Amino acid sequence: MWELTALLLLVPSSGQAATLEKPILSLHPPWTTIFKGERVTLRCDGYHPLLLELRPISTLWYLGHLLLPSHKKSIEVQTPGVYRCQTRGAPVSDPIHLSVSNDWLILQVPYAAVFEGEPLVMRCRGWYDKVVYKLHYYHDGQPVRYFHSSANYTVPQARASDSGRYQCSGTMRIPVESAPMFSAKVAVTVQELFQAPVLKVMGRVEARGAALGGVVLRCETLLHPQKRDTPLQFAFYKYSRAVRRFDWGAEYTVPEPEVEELESHWCEVATASRSVRKRSPWLQLPGRGSPLDVASTTVPVPQAAALAPGNKPLSFRKPPLSISVPSVTSVPNTTSAGLLFPAGGAPTAGPPACAPLTPLEQTTGALKPDMDLLLREMQLLKDLLSRVVLELKEAQAFPEHRDTLETPASHFAVSQGTPETTAVES
Repeated sequence: MWELTALLLLVPSSGQAATLEKPILSLHPPWTTIFKGERVTLRCDGYHPLLLELRPISTLWYLGHLLLPSHKKSIEVQTPGVYRCQTRGAPVSDPIHLSVSNDWLILQVPYAAVFEGEPLVMRCRGWYDKVVYKLHYYHDGQPVRYFHSSANYTVPQARASDSGRYQCSGTMRIPVESAPMFSAKVAVTVQELFQAPVLKVMGRVEARGAALGGVVLRCETLLHPQKRDTPLQFAFYKYSRAVRRFDWGAEYTVPEPEVEELESHWCEVATASRSVRKRSPWLQLPGRGSPLDVASTTVPVPQAAALAPGNKPLSFRKPPLSISVPSVTSVPNTTSAGLLFPAGGAPTAGPPACAPLTPLEQTTGALKPDMDLLLREMQLLKDLLSRVVLELKEAQAFPEHRDTLETPASHFAVSQGTPETTAVES
């Protein structure tokens, strides 16, 4: 009977057990890597109901899948592994991975998630707190900071670009100064505080009395579950002009005279300290025919929103289609030189699609017969030179006939008037 009463007292009558949040597991000191032989403290903070039952509410501890014997709210550990905790009636906490190193140099990073806008602190620690000299910090293999001796490296306002693998190097005097030593690389991820906002149309507001009507816009974003209590402020813009500066309200009413330029609006979300700021894309109107189809009645939907001089939207017009007609070029026939028109002339008859010859084409046609004649004479000269070379080689082979040989070049000449060759007496 007593055991049944104790069991009933463990479950809250209001159904609170079904909505309990998982406990928060913390590490002290807040570094996930320690030297061998060191100890750290784990603390489990969560829901603890009133101790009305016979047995006290206990905390469950897990190392991997192994249940640890301790039921205290905090424990000291020195064994590497993944730790979790659980309070009665609540889910299991998020894990903490503890690493134990036997190196001379370790890089220590926070165990808790680092969010955008928060400081990111890491330290390079020598074996049992020996001073590290000529200290370098590296991000993805690139040096980012140098210190003469031991010092923490801090990023005041972390960004997503600060995520990556970090490492440190330095020297220690053991007892004389050692060669540079490097720590193991440690992965660091900067969590997104809130998503990039999206500007949406909520509906129309009718004019009532002195209040003008218009269209209600809402700037929507989503905070990280661990940071859902972070206050955010919202600002609204038309092109590059702020129509409402940062305020706590996420909605803005576009006045009726400006409804025609709805797509020129966008919004921005920021933390109260402005450490994190994110802007939305240009407003995208819903499709025609939808309940929020403002564009189908009042706004012509442009294809893109652009900033024109005088804060007027640019008008986009499809360029006219240009059709290029290739020109017809007459190619003279090398075998029918007589059919070519003289310079400055034009054909008197022909297909309608043929264009008249340009002056350049007419000049080319007029020079074509002279080019044919020059080519024939060059071919003839080549043949003559070949015969001369052949006979000279024969003369060298038979010296006794050298006096009787005559040079063929003395009996032939090239006539400039005709493409034929005529014999000329020497």
